[in-house]
Amino acid sequence: MNNIIEDLEISPLKETNYIKPIKVNFTLNGYKKSWEAVRSHDSVSVLLYHKEKDAFLLVKQFRVPVYLNDNSIKYTYELCAGLVDKEMTLEEIVCEEIDEECGYKVSKKDIKKITSFFTNVGISGARQYLYFATICENQKIHSGGGINDEQIELFFLSKNRIDDFIFDESKAKTPGLIFSLYWFLQNEKDLELK
Repeated sequence: MNNIIEDLEISPLKETNYIKPIKVNFTLNGYKKSWEAVRSHDSVSVLLYHKEKDAFLLVKQFRVPVYLNDNSIKYTYELCAGLVDKEMTLEEIVCEEIDEECGYKVSKKDIKKITSFFTNVGISGARQYLYFATICENQKIHSGGGINDEQIELFFLSKNRIDDFIFDESKAKTPGLIFSLYWFLQNEKDLELK
C-alpha cells in the first residue's frame, strides 16, 4: 500500500457524524473540575486466525490521527473491527465486518468472545468488545477491502512472528491488537485450530 497524501487541511469541527465533542464540569472530592471529552460509539474487533496459513489476518489502513501525530506513518496494523452503530447483535456486527473488510463468511456460532475493555479513556471511554474466530480458504467469498470509500489492505502475520511484530515500533498498531495476540499465546492449547 503506497498512500499519497495531498491537500491536507485541518479545520475546526462544527457538525459531526461519529463523535460529539463535549465539555464536562463537575466536582470531585470537593474540587471543581472541567474536562473535555468526546462521546463516541462502542466498537467490536476480532482476532482472525487462518488455519491453512497458520497466520493471523489483520487489516492495514491509513488513519488520519496517527498520520497527524507522525507523518512518516502511512498506515496502521489493526484487528478487523467496526462501530456498534446499528440494530444488530455484537456477534452479527463482527460477522458483517469480517465479510466487508476481509472477505470471509463466518457464522455467529463460530465467534468466541474474549473480553471487553475501554479505549481512549482520557477522551471518549468507549467500550470495545473483543472476539476470536478461525477462518479457512473455503470461507473466502470475495477479496475484502471494506465498503464505500474504505481502503483496507489485508495482511497475514505468521504465528511464529508474534513477538517480533509486537515489539517492532516501526509498525503502528493498536493496544487491542497487541493484547489479543498475547491472549492467543496464553490460550492456544485450548483453541480448536485444526
